[in-house]
Parts: sequence; C-alpha cells; structure tokens
Amino acid sequence: MADYHRDRQISQGRKVRPRVEVPEGHKVCLRCGEVKPHSEWHRNATAPDGLSTRCKVCRAAEGRAGHLKRAYGMTEADRDEMIAAQGGVCCICLKAPAVHVDHCHATGRVRGVLCFNCNTAIGKLGDDPDAARRVVSYLEGHAWKPTTLAQGVCRQPS
Repeated sequence: MADYHRDRQISQGRKVRPRVEVPEGHKVCLRCGEVKPHSEWHRNATAPDGLSTRCKVCRAAEGRAGHLKRAYGMTEADRDEMIAAQGGVCCICLKAPAVHVDHCHATGRVRGVLCFNCNTAIGKLGDDPDAARRVVSYLEGHAWKPTTLAQGVCRQPS
C-alpha cells in the first residue's frame, strides 16, 4: 500500500520524500537529512512514532532564527554582519565575544551586539544615560553623594 500511495502521489505531481532505510532506534531529520538515534529527538505525543519531525539541533537553530526575526526583525546574517563590523567583540568592554543583540526598550531599535555582562548591565541601569554617567563618575573616584545643607535640604553634586 505504501508503494501504491507513493506512486499515486508522484503521478499527481505532488512532492514525495524519498524513502530512506534507517536502523532500528534511529530516525531521519526532515531538515538536515541526517540519520540520528532517538536520543537526539524531542518527544511529540501526537506523532505516530512519538518523536518530533526535526532533531534537537535543527529545532534549536530554527528557534534562534525565529527569535531574531520576531523580536528584532533581523536575520542571522544581519546579526553576523553587525558582529563582523564590530570586530567580533563587545562594543562596550572590547574583550568578550559579542553574542547578545542589544536594543532600546522604548523604541525597539537595535543598537548593537554586546556580551552578556554588558547587555545585562545596561538592562540593570534601565537604559538610563544619566545612571550610566553616574556610574562613570563613581568609577573615576568622584562620589555621587548629596551634601546636606539643612534638615531635609540637600545639594546635588554638579
């Protein structure tokens, strides 16, 4: 019956996947075409064999690409181009590899690609340039501490 169905689909001009012989306990990934053991697959209770149609590696790659497209409107090639333009390192610390896309939370505009620590630091500062300036002042040794003139009256440092 399977051969009859396959021949009928071909005669109707439909696309039919070629039949691939796989050993017991293995499956073919529909995306990469590799034969992999069942341990390389996610579970899917609705599938006839109980396994996903794509291997774990392919699903992860598709997930990353989909996230970039949904969240930032860019492709992996666009991100890789930005990383290459930055020399492959974070724009801020110039040490760690750039892997996290940084964007403005108010406008959604992509600013660059940063390392995890620098991207997190900007997020912790709330994307506030004034807070970043105070951090720089603090690191340069100028304490950002208001001076008390009278009870309840403080003078902010300039």
